[in-house]
Amino acid sequence: MTGDVRVLIADDQALIRVGMRGILESEPGLAVVGEAADGAAAVRAVRAGGVDVVLMDLRMPGTDGIEATRQILADPGLSPGVAVLVLTTFETDADILSAVGAGAKGYLGKDADPETVIDAIRVVARGHSLLSPRAMATLASRAGSAQPARPRRPDALDVLTGRELEVVVLAAKGLTNDEIALHFTISPLTVKTHVNRAMSKLGVSDRAALVVAVYDSGVLDVPPQQ
Repeated sequence: MTGDVRVLIADDQALIRVGMRGILESEPGLAVVGEAADGAAAVRAVRAGGVDVVLMDLRMPGTDGIEATRQILADPGLSPGVAVLVLTTFETDADILSAVGAGAKGYLGKDADPETVIDAIRVVARGHSLLSPRAMATLASRAGSAQPARPRRPDALDVLTGRELEVVVLAAKGLTNDEIALHFTISPLTVKTHVNRAMSKLGVSDRAALVVAVYDSGVLDVPPQQ
């Protein structure tokens, strides 16, 4: 993608919209192109064009964020060029599964720091996924429960190098590329290379599938659902 990532902020709280606009407009490479106070307004704004990423709240009056996500991504004229990043107070299993099932590429809680939100916007704009640790654990747990008799495969990650394994384990725990880079004192670009190589070796297409593979291997335990 070239040029600024064009962001639409969809949230029914004006204070949240103003705050997010201030954060995003101060960041090079991001441009806030509109705001929406409910899901129906978000759908209309996306259909008007000029949006790359929708920062989507879930609980809004009328058309909620999940239904708005579904409508946006079910439209073949929009879905190839628009990504939805959910930013919400609610991280229940039902909300996470519904949002991801509707096509959301990212899912973060509103307690995420600004740097994480900014990184997530850029990640989903490139067509990849970035989910909170809670959301990733929910997807991993659901993947495991789909086949309850399936044994763990501690050798499933043997195709990875030692550093690739270290990186994907931290990614599965919810760390961003920048945080992983800081942990190992390497560049974020090097982290991205390790992640991409790991996904290629494991035959998965995004971080959500990568974390499922990590949990499925037994390297990490799936946190209990709350």
